[in-house]
Amino acid sequence: MTDNSTTETEADMTGVTPRRRPRAHIDTIGDRKLSPATLMMGHGYDPMLSEGSLKPPIFLTSTFVFENAAAGKRHFEGVTGKRPGGAEGLVYSRFNGPNQEILEDRLGLWEEAEDALTFSSGMSAIATLFLALVRPGDTIVHSGPLYAATETLIAKVLGRFGIHWLDFPAGATREEIDEVLSKANAGRVALIYLESPANPTNALVDVEAVRASRDAIFGTGPDAPPIAIDNTFLGPLWHKPLKHGADLVVYSLTKYAGGHSDLVAGGLLGDKALINTVRSMRNTIGTITDPNTAWMLLRSLETLELRMTRAGENAAKVCEFLAQHPKVEHVGYLGFLERGDNARQADIYRRHCTGAGSTFSLYLKGGEAEAFAFLDALKIAKLAVSLGGTETLASAPAAMTHLSVPDARKRALGITDNLVRISIGVEDAGDLIADFDQALATA
Repeated sequence: MTDNSTTETEADMTGVTPRRRPRAHIDTIGDRKLSPATLMMGHGYDPMLSEGSLKPPIFLTSTFVFENAAAGKRHFEGVTGKRPGGAEGLVYSRFNGPNQEILEDRLGLWEEAEDALTFSSGMSAIATLFLALVRPGDTIVHSGPLYAATETLIAKVLGRFGIHWLDFPAGATREEIDEVLSKANAGRVALIYLESPANPTNALVDVEAVRASRDAIFGTGPDAPPIAIDNTFLGPLWHKPLKHGADLVVYSLTKYAGGHSDLVAGGLLGDKALINTVRSMRNTIGTITDPNTAWMLLRSLETLELRMTRAGENAAKVCEFLAQHPKVEHVGYLGFLERGDNARQADIYRRHCTGAGSTFSLYLKGGEAEAFAFLDALKIAKLAVSLGGTETLASAPAAMTHLSVPDARKRALGITDNLVRISIGVEDAGDLIADFDQALATA
């Protein structure tokens, strides 16, 4: 959290007690480094700066008072980009605010990122990233499939401004990635954009192979295209892409980070220089998270590890049941990769992931009619899009979230009419199994 004060609480020579500095962040005890789960309870916030309030207040203000004119100038040098790093104090709620800054400090801890930003939605995070890095004539290389709105943004919206794209399948080998990046190298590649696991097929991207390919073809200098990855499905608990070669990580904070299906927000974290570039764009177009949503996310981050762990344990039990059911064609659950015949995906999983997550793809025997019958028969699980909440959600991607994707591309990416995407919540696992059992009987 930014603080404009320059003095301690002790009285100065005039006997007047000035504003106090925030306490120093504590992230170690002795030689023990504190975990993010512990730091979520207070990192970046000093109750003594807010009348002793245990939790940060919601700062509902549009603007902030400067200590003096020189401080105002200094802050605007950061806001306008004349000095890198953003404002050194609070300026205006389109640029920053106490709730947002505390949130960004805590969000970055999960992946040991150099810096972080939050946005009004996951798509506003992605759109702001693209607008900050691409220019007419550039190419975006991405994995496929992506979330449908991301594909629409790249192909249909940015395409109107002369932006091109090339893609490779999520499970591509190093050789396949090399081939696509070599084709793209004829022009300026502005960004390599990944999504892993892919939405909605759960296919994994080999981030290490993408990084090796990028470095081999474009070099490691400042002109090499950055690698950004949507880590919503597994992060930050079970996948940390910055450790495997990504430069930036994107989140729909609506999902697991928010975790209660009561807010919409996005996040971006990683390389500080790239974050500064995106921050300038966010300052201009105003896609920052609002104070109330930031405060709600601070609440949610305190239980992130607990919620994701329980949901992951539930998903393992539910998927074991579904895999044995006679009306199920296939369960696209990452926890089954080690026992399947897809050695490539299993290898990526072993190197990149520490858990299988709680969102998976369920392929039923039949087509749309069977999928719809199953969804309509659910009693505990809710028929709704989104994922990562405390409740179990189920939807039909081909008919819902990915309806706008052309049919030929859906077929190529495995987004079929019999695919149901399921996000397991924190309910009793036995109750969920009973619900899926009776719904499958209907289907």
